[in-house]
Amino acid sequence: MPLTFGEMRAYLSRSLSSVNRNKLNGVLAEIAFRAYVSSLGYESRVSEGGWIVRSAKRGDFSFAQNTVVFFPEILQAGQVYNSDRRLPEPRRGLHTICATFHQIGIRSFFCAGTMAEGSSDVTWHAIQLGVPDIQQYAAFPECVSGFNPRRTRYNFLRYDTDASTIPEEALPVEFSKESLRIAFSNSFLAEISDVDGLFWGQEKTYPLEIKEKTRAKDSSVGDYFGLDVGPFVKLAFYAAKRGNLHSMFVVREIDNEEDRNLVAWRYITFDDLAQFASWVFIRGGRGMTGGTSATVKIPAERFRMLDRASLGTL
Repeated sequence: MPLTFGEMRAYLSRSLSSVNRNKLNGVLAEIAFRAYVSSLGYESRVSEGGWIVRSAKRGDFSFAQNTVVFFPEILQAGQVYNSDRRLPEPRRGLHTICATFHQIGIRSFFCAGTMAEGSSDVTWHAIQLGVPDIQQYAAFPECVSGFNPRRTRYNFLRYDTDASTIPEEALPVEFSKESLRIAFSNSFLAEISDVDGLFWGQEKTYPLEIKEKTRAKDSSVGDYFGLDVGPFVKLAFYAAKRGNLHSMFVVREIDNEEDRNLVAWRYITFDDLAQFASWVFIRGGRGMTGGTSATVKIPAERFRMLDRASLGTL
C-alpha cells in the first residue's frame, strides 16, 4: 500500500514532543531555501537535511569520540516502498559533498527506506558516502560502528502531540528525518543534532544553519539577527574540524511575525559570525524543542545578500 500523509502525521504526533510555531517556521524555511537555491541554478550543490551524531560516554567509547552524519531518502506520500524495491543511488553531488566529511574523519551515510506490506514502519538501509571504493547498502543502524549500544530499548514514540498544523509540503521531510533519528536512537547512545543541509562551493563545503528571522535592535549592536547557543556551538564544531569544511548561517529575513513576507535571503560565514557576534548573550525565545535558550546577537550589517552572484563566489 502507498504511504499516506495521514500515516506520516500520525507518526510525527508520537515522535515529536511539541510542534510549536518556531519549529514549523524553521522547517518551512529549509524547504524554501532549497527551492530558492534551485531556482538560481544551484540545485546540484545543496544537500538534503539530515542528522549529525556523536558518541555518548558509556562503555567503550568516550563522548564525541566518533561523529557520523546521516541523510535520509525523502519518502513521499502516494509511493510504495516494498522490502524488495531497488534502493536508489545517492545523488552524485551528495557523494562529492560528503567527501569533505570523510577527509576530516566524519563518516557520512545516505539512508533509504523500505516498508513491509500493510505497515507504515520504515526499515532503513545505509550506504557510505564520500569514500573512493564502491559501497553497498547495509542494514541501518547496525552497519554503523563506534557507538555504545543502548542497553534497554527506549520508547521514543511516546507523545500525543497535535501534528495537524504541519503542512503537507513539510510532512515527507519531517517524517523521513524523524524515522531515521529514532531508528538510530533506539539502538545507540549518542548526542544528536539536525543538519539543515550542506552547500558545495567552488573550493569549500558549507554545513548550513537555516532560520527564518525578523530583525531585532540593540543599543550597542544595532540591528541584529539572533542565533541560539546550541546551533552556534555546532557551527563552531565544524569550524574546528577545518580542512575544506566551513559553515554558514542563512537567514530568511521576514518583515513581521504575522504576515511573514520575505524581505531577503542573507548569509554569514562562521568566520565572520565568530568575529562580529556580541560577547553578551541574551535570553532567547521559545525554541524548536519548546524550551528557552541563550541567544547570540550578530549584527545584521555583517550579513551578505544570498543571490546567484554570491553563491558563485563561495
